[in-house]
Amino acid sequence: NSSHTRTLSFFLGGFPAWGTTQVWSAVPLCSTYLLALLGNLTVLSIIRAEQSLHTPMYLLLAMLAVADLGLSTSTFPTMLRTLWLEAREISFSTCLTQMFFIHSFTDIESAVILAMAFDRYVAICHPLRYSSILTNSVTTKICVAIVVRTTLVQLPLPILLTRLRFTRVSELSHPYCLHPDIIKHAGSDTRINSSYGLFVLPSTLGLDLLFILLSYLLILKTILNFATWRERLKALNTCISHICAVLLFFIPMICLSMMHRFGKHVSPQAYIFTASLHFLAPPILNPIVYSVKTKPIRRRILRMLCQR
Repeated sequence: NSSHTRTLSFFLGGFPAWGTTQVWSAVPLCSTYLLALLGNLTVLSIIRAEQSLHTPMYLLLAMLAVADLGLSTSTFPTMLRTLWLEAREISFSTCLTQMFFIHSFTDIESAVILAMAFDRYVAICHPLRYSSILTNSVTTKICVAIVVRTTLVQLPLPILLTRLRFTRVSELSHPYCLHPDIIKHAGSDTRINSSYGLFVLPSTLGLDLLFILLSYLLILKTILNFATWRERLKALNTCISHICAVLLFFIPMICLSMMHRFGKHVSPQAYIFTASLHFLAPPILNPIVYSVKTKPIRRRILRMLCQR
């Protein structure tokens, strides 16, 4: 097995604007990355500075910001490198490392969104028991469990890829490395890799989405039992930020997974657009949504701006 020939590198996929406009395409991409960094670091700094925000809801929001930072930092640098330097080649080991971090931070963000759905369920359905059910200690244990689950599930992916044989230099569909994209270019049997990949997706993101939907069904049932429409709207308003995070994360992810599994004749531009939307939209828009809809964070930002 050690004599198997394996390509030492891949070529990253290009962009729809690849060609004469590649430098100008990097300008909005770089601005997008800086905006994602600024937004998430601002949320983290405010939660850290404000002692009153050291509560389960805001601790989960801080972990969501960390996941967004990790996801954007795992994808943006190679995209910018591809556009600015035209350096499309990436080594096999670097590609596996990037793939591991992209999928890991994706799983972490999914699990954090599920934990935030549980937070909203307890706050609306069991408000009198909220402080006893969701303590800071319980929230910390949830965050540790999320990291452990992600590591145990995602670590076999790069290990299983090292046993495959890649007999030619291949061009990937995206300007970064994803597991379904890599195994398509293997020159040996990929049934174990495909089977494990199909196991990982429903057992992590699929279960998370199922429990999120279940949480909102219970929330909706409780809200409909409220006496007045004013109470219903007030309760529903506390969930709007989280609903936006769910839609921003899961809709592009589901579309991208379906395209990889069943879209044999989908154009490369569609792959790139959907994947970019999945990886770029949440890190940029989540801080904006939570800053607008969360009063303590909004007040702190306005206070900082007024002082300046």
